[in-house]
Amino acid sequence: VRLVESGGGLVQAGGSLRLSCATSGNISSINAQGWYRQAPGERRSLVALIGIGGRTKYADSVQGRFTVSRDNAKNTVYLQMNNLKPEDTAVYYCNVRVQLGAGDGAYEYQYWGQGTQVTVSS
Repeated sequence: VRLVESGGGLVQAGGSLRLSCATSGNISSINAQGWYRQAPGERRSLVALIGIGGRTKYADSVQGRFTVSRDNAKNTVYLQMNNLKPEDTAVYYCNVRVQLGAGDGAYEYQYWGQGTQVTVSS
């Protein structure tokens, strides 16, 4: 299983970027896909998730500015980021949560991408 992110870069405040995460390999029983970010000196934190039924969850700081979506045919999840702010500067990581095992032995496993840098200048 491999997750490959793209779309990061340098943008001015108020600008937009779209991140993509292409998944390859044998993945089944996906519970959710999404994005986390980590700024220097800070812990990795959730940005946005999209579940099996399409239900989404966002960090309060990005609500209304970021949109997570996916294309199942392309095995790709996206993060559209609008009205970017300097505080959005971070390495963004793609995340895929899958269910492994069955019955009482079932558990969730998380795959991670290598990260893509997003830098927003003021």
